[in-house]
Amino acid sequence: MLTGEFKITIDDKGRVLIPSRLRVAIDGDSMYATRGLDNCLWLMLPKDFEDLSRTILDGPGASFNTNRRLLQRNIISPAQLCDIDKAGRINVPPTLRNFAHLELKAECTLLGSGLYLELWNTTSYDTYLCDTEKNFNAAAENLSEMWRGRS
Repeated sequence: MLTGEFKITIDDKGRVLIPSRLRVAIDGDSMYATRGLDNCLWLMLPKDFEDLSRTILDGPGASFNTNRRLLQRNIISPAQLCDIDKAGRINVPPTLRNFAHLELKAECTLLGSGLYLELWNTTSYDTYLCDTEKNFNAAAENLSEMWRGRS
């Protein structure tokens, strides 16, 4: 499981260092980078990205479903397979950096979100946390119900 919050810096070549605590949980030497929700990037293991892709693309008439095409164009189409180098860095493609407002030589926030990583512009992430605080409290109330309901 990929968890943790890390402040990291994008170097002058567009690379970010995956912290060693996360690298041990990554099986392989590459990850897919793609657009995520809320203006962050998702970094996913190939098997998890392929599962997500199948979920979006499979099924009768998937190409004719407006919502599936929207997901395909915003998550699958911009995705790029990125190698993790021997130093544990991943090169974030410029088009994806631009989408998430990630600048070279700037601090960003890397979050472990269970099955994937989120890469955020730190200012955007801090704003997101402030803007969603009230929603978080309501979601936490629902979590207590989910927690009690599990077997």
